[in-house]
Amino acid sequence: IEPGLHVVATPIGNLKDVSFRALATLAAADAVLAEDTRVTRTLLMHYGITTPLVAYHEHSNAAVRERMIARMQAGEALALVSDAGTPLVSDPGFKLVQAAIEAGLSVTPIPGPSAVMTAIVAAGLPTDRFFFEGFLPAKSGARRNRLEALGRIPGTLVLFESPHRLPEMLVDAVEVLGATRPAAVARELTKLYETIRRGSLGDLAALYAEEGAPKGEVVVIIGTQEEVPDAAEMDAGLDAALTAALARHSIKDAATLVAEESGQPRRLVYARALALARRDDEG
Repeated sequence: IEPGLHVVATPIGNLKDVSFRALATLAAADAVLAEDTRVTRTLLMHYGITTPLVAYHEHSNAAVRERMIARMQAGEALALVSDAGTPLVSDPGFKLVQAAIEAGLSVTPIPGPSAVMTAIVAAGLPTDRFFFEGFLPAKSGARRNRLEALGRIPGTLVLFESPHRLPEMLVDAVEVLGATRPAAVARELTKLYETIRRGSLGDLAALYAEEGAPKGEVVVIIGTQEEVPDAAEMDAGLDAALTAALARHSIKDAATLVAEESGQPRRLVYARALALARRDDEG
C-alpha cells in the first residue's frame, strides 16, 4: 500500500463484518494506530495479522502526532483504527487526519462498519435526512438544553448513550420532545445479544424505567414529530369541509361524511354542523 494514513473501519461487534480490503491494509501497513491496543489486538490475532500496534487515543498529544507524521513522511503507511466501527465518528482520530492533510500526506479511507448506519437502517424510521449527535451531556440540565436544540432539527436524530444513563436520558427526551415521538433503542448491534426495541419515546422510557439500565453499547434513534395543525387551523378546515358537505347533504349525513374523512369524533363534528346550519338559517 502507498505511504500515508489509511483510515480503516473495523467491526462493531461481529468479527466477520470486516472487509477484505481492511484486512489487506492492516496486514500491509507498517503500524496500526489503535485507540485501545488490547481491543485491536483481538481482531488482528483472529485473522493472523502481526503488524505492530501503536496506541493513539484521545489523550495522545501533539508530540505523538508529530512522530506519526514524521514516520509517514519517511515513507511509511500507517493504518488508523478505532475500538469499533469507522474511525473519527465520536473518536479522537480527526486531529491526526487534519495533521496529515496539512503535511500534504495521502489520507485513504477504507470504508466498512458503522454503528450509526447499522442502527438507523434497522430502526424503521426515515433515513432521507438524519442528524448524528454522538453523546449527549451527562447532566440532566445540560442534556435537556441540548435536546431542546435538537428537537428543532427536521430529521431523524441518532444518539450514542452510555447504558447506565439510558433510562434517565429517555425521561428527559420525553419531557423535552414529547412522549409520542417514534423512537428505537438499538443495543449490542451485530453481537450475540443484539436487541432493537421500537416504539414511542414514552413507551421506551417506561420500559427502561421498569427494567433499569441495559448492558452493552447503545444507540438511540428518534424520529420527527409530524406537524399537527393548531386549533384555529383545525376549526377552519372542519368548517370548510362541513360547509361543502351541507350544501349537498343533510346535517346528519354531512356530519357522518366529514367525521369519516377527518378522523374527528362524530359527536363533535355533528355539533359543529348543527352550529353552522343554525348560523346559516339565522343569516
